[in-house]
Amino acid sequence: MKINIYYGGRGLMDDPTLFVINKIKEVLEELRVTVEQFQLYELKNSITTLPQTLKNADGAILATTVEWYGIGGYMQQFLDSCWLYGDKEKISQIYMMPIVMSTTYGERDGKLNLTTAWEILGGLPCEGICGYIADTAILEDNEEYIRIIEKKAENLYRTINQKMACLPTSNQAVKQKIAITKNINFTPQESEQLSQYVSDDTYVQRQKADIQELVSMFRDMMGSSEKEDTTEFLKEIREHFKPQPGIAGDYKLLIEEKKTPLIIGVNGGNFQCFYGEGGHVDVEMQLSRDVLRNIVSGKSTFQASFMAGDMKMKGDFKVLRALDQVLQFGAGPME
Repeated sequence: MKINIYYGGRGLMDDPTLFVINKIKEVLEELRVTVEQFQLYELKNSITTLPQTLKNADGAILATTVEWYGIGGYMQQFLDSCWLYGDKEKISQIYMMPIVMSTTYGERDGKLNLTTAWEILGGLPCEGICGYIADTAILEDNEEYIRIIEKKAENLYRTINQKMACLPTSNQAVKQKIAITKNINFTPQESEQLSQYVSDDTYVQRQKADIQELVSMFRDMMGSSEKEDTTEFLKEIREHFKPQPGIAGDYKLLIEEKKTPLIIGVNGGNFQCFYGEGGHVDVEMQLSRDVLRNIVSGKSTFQASFMAGDMKMKGDFKVLRALDQVLQFGAGPME
């Protein structure tokens, strides 16, 4: 048997919920139950991945502390993730015991909230523990309170071991109606896989880049029969080159409507401009054909376009400014 404990408090040393959890773990481990505890405050950046940890669990303990109002944000976020990414079929087979200790007011409401949420998820609720404990020492020094906690742990073990039936509730009926509101039609396995990556910014950015690459590839495959114009802008750029001593740099222009980049190389009086794949460049720019047309017609400059947000660039900004000095289309370099 395996039971997972999800603790939604802040991990304070005098948190009475932690004392209750530890006592329950002692009883369950004596009964040879495998217990795994998840501290949500330590896993706050990966809470969305935690529903997959339920797949091998026979039971779950949702434990939190009411410090001022409600069950707390970490526990609510975990329950939200169970609703969005959890395997509902697996959850429907898991018994859950709520533990809510309060240092202020609202332990009964918190326990009811956890029970209701688990029922709406389709799970099986068990009798839980709730209480108002202003000082953890009250629990530690009271044998009767400790005995109550131990009995609750034993009851949880019996309930799971004997697979006791639960009467149906209206909350489960609500689940059957609202679960279809925004269903993305993922299988439980697909939802589980999605939950592994949903909070990974690096993964999301990589996927966006892959999608952009696929869009470009299919656009090339489905593109029009006409060949890409590899002479556009070359004449205007070459005619307006004004060599300046001491200025050197290599530039790559990624024009959104073209698959081949425009390469510009400057080294004193030496100048080259062509469509192709160059080597290392000092500045890489990404812009549309219209933005480049405005630049070569003298309505703007490379620097002004970047400052206005019409163009993206990577590289040395000083080298970018130098390009406006050697390519004088009429607007002149921006001071």
